[in-house]
Amino acid sequence: MTTAPPDRPLSDRPLPDRLSSNPKSPHYDAAVLERDVGVRFNGVEKTNVEEYCVSEGWVRLSVGNGKDRFGNPMTVKLKGPVEPYFRDAAPATIGSDQS
Repeated sequence: MTTAPPDRPLSDRPLPDRLSSNPKSPHYDAAVLERDVGVRFNGVEKTNVEEYCVSEGWVRLSVGNGKDRFGNPMTVKLKGPVEPYFRDAAPATIGSDQS
């Protein structure tokens, strides 16, 4: 996974090629996930994406409320065009007053 230099603000960094919402994954990035990442798969916005990879063209979606024997959500891997994007325009700054 390529990352931007640390001195570059998060708003200037592109979305990673591969991202996971599981903290145990090597592709987990809390700073990016704080920006509220959305994913379009086959032109439809998906809200149950556990992991995606743009270059390989797949998403891993959670399926129902089922859990595996380790307590992780049951998932299915689907192939197709993946378009990740930031739902918010810019990250909110902590302590900023909008009044």
